[in-house]
Amino acid sequence: MATIRLTMAQALVRYLCAQRTNVDGADVALFAGVFAIFGHGNVAGLGEALFAAREAMPTYRPHNEQAMAHAAIAYAKASKRRRMMVCTTSIGPGATNMVTAAAVAHVNRLPVLFLPGDIFANRRPDPVLQQLEDFADPTVSANDCFRPVSRYWDRIVRPEQLITSLPKALDVLTDPALCGPVTLALPQDVQTEAFDYPEAFFRPRMRGLRRIGADEAELSAAAERLARAERPLIVAGGGVHYSLATETLAAFAGRHAIPVAETQAGKGALAWDHPSAAGAIGVTGSSAANTLAAEADVVLAVGTRLGDFTTASRSLFADPGLTLIQLNVQPHDAVKHAGLPVVGDAMRGLDALDARLGDWRASEAWAARARELIAAWNQVVERATAPTNAALPTDAQVLGAANRCASANGVVVCAAGGLPGELHKLWRTPAPGGYHLEYGYSCMGYEIAGGLGVKMADPDREVFVLLGDGSYLMMNSEIATSVLLGMKLVIVVLDNHGFGCIDRLQAACGGASFNNLFATSHGAGEVPGIDFAAHAASLGAGSEKVSGIGELEAALARAKASDKTYVIVIETDPKAATKEGGAWWDVAVPEVSGRAEVRSARADYTAATARQRIEG
Repeated sequence: MATIRLTMAQALVRYLCAQRTNVDGADVALFAGVFAIFGHGNVAGLGEALFAAREAMPTYRPHNEQAMAHAAIAYAKASKRRRMMVCTTSIGPGATNMVTAAAVAHVNRLPVLFLPGDIFANRRPDPVLQQLEDFADPTVSANDCFRPVSRYWDRIVRPEQLITSLPKALDVLTDPALCGPVTLALPQDVQTEAFDYPEAFFRPRMRGLRRIGADEAELSAAAERLARAERPLIVAGGGVHYSLATETLAAFAGRHAIPVAETQAGKGALAWDHPSAAGAIGVTGSSAANTLAAEADVVLAVGTRLGDFTTASRSLFADPGLTLIQLNVQPHDAVKHAGLPVVGDAMRGLDALDARLGDWRASEAWAARARELIAAWNQVVERATAPTNAALPTDAQVLGAANRCASANGVVVCAAGGLPGELHKLWRTPAPGGYHLEYGYSCMGYEIAGGLGVKMADPDREVFVLLGDGSYLMMNSEIATSVLLGMKLVIVVLDNHGFGCIDRLQAACGGASFNNLFATSHGAGEVPGIDFAAHAASLGAGSEKVSGIGELEAALARAKASDKTYVIVIETDPKAATKEGGAWWDVAVPEVSGRAEVRSARADYTAATARQRIEG
């Protein structure tokens, strides 16, 4: 058996470089690159290996470990999980800074490979700088924090362990059912140790899309129930995108006259003006989709984990005789809510159901009901997003201006606060890939870094990042990285002087405005007058502050014409949100309070919980 002598780090990088995938008929590297912030735990071993492989696997220098991982996650999402990236840090705070992002990837079922440096396996210099010491277990390090937020976790304490661990890691990263983050903790001494690896270990390997076919009995049961449906509804989730099944879904819905509602991850599965497109569903949903969901007798959920925002905390599907059919590649999701499971790939599952349904179509009365509701909702969107002369525009009016500017080639990126709700309801997506929201973990700080990842995945598209001042203050460093890499973003900062979304939620639960807006926060100093435009300029971006929608639209045109990242700041109304659409969300209200407002909110809460469906 032919062998080649390499350090563990060199073997790791060589193996990753050998992994291939097919994108639109082209044979490309599975790993598009590495985000690396070097320190004493990875610069000598892995850093030297990455330098040698820099042509085959480029290494990018970001500014924050959590942010670089967000960019990697966004890259994988924008690539429909066909390609992915690696993130490496030193031991200690560099590693634990990535734990939050690992949770983002875990919740959203997105692939990213984390390679944190680790303490010495030989323990000779213990305790080393940044080493966390467990008094009862010397094998524990800070990297154990990655265990609950990784789909696969290992610590490589001997160079030859790569031979068994790497193939398992890659299977998790590329399997549609298991997909999620992988962590391989790399002790800094082991990174530099050599082993005689089999040359065959480094042969190129094509990683294709595994399409799991559904069980025949499950398909037959689902098709039989659909064929008896009087008021069917499809709920499209992120799995539709990852299965590349958007065209299949559009054809299926049109052929069988079934309206389609979309989750945050599923939004854009249908073009917004497709005849079957009922819009967003759930807490942040359209009145059209939510009314259809309440009236439906059969719901076909495709590629969604049915989180609480989608189901209005299990209160949305109101028909007592409802049948829920769950088409999902992951059995864990397919059996939720006591539904009929159809475990399989979204595209294959829809094709199989289509063949069984033949010429069956939903009733014309149901189709007419859907058309009426959709038309009414489209009028709501027009009103909510129309330009205004108000001194403090609403979030909806700002996103309306951005949506008009974005055109068919634009991608909107967002993650947390009030904007995701407004975007889910109101943003019009003309084609798949134009809507990118991280709302599984709703992680503040994802936005700008995520925009960078989206731009790296598809440089020809114009990327619009919308975020509040709270998220900007939390994580803005990758503006500088976008300038460094020449990856232009259009960033719109909506400044409502605090956490406006949670201030509104606080009020809805009967609470007084407290500790969310700057004006109602405790402090002996003055309310800060933050110059976000000046700050963005200091990071290398073009920037300006505008007042009102007219100035915003002119600034957006300048931003599109710019050749580098451009930041626009606009003050907005912290109290305003689109009242139309939406649904109840289970946020527990105190049973006992001295405030009459809280007691009233508790009464409403108790009444609302009575509508929750208690299934599996």
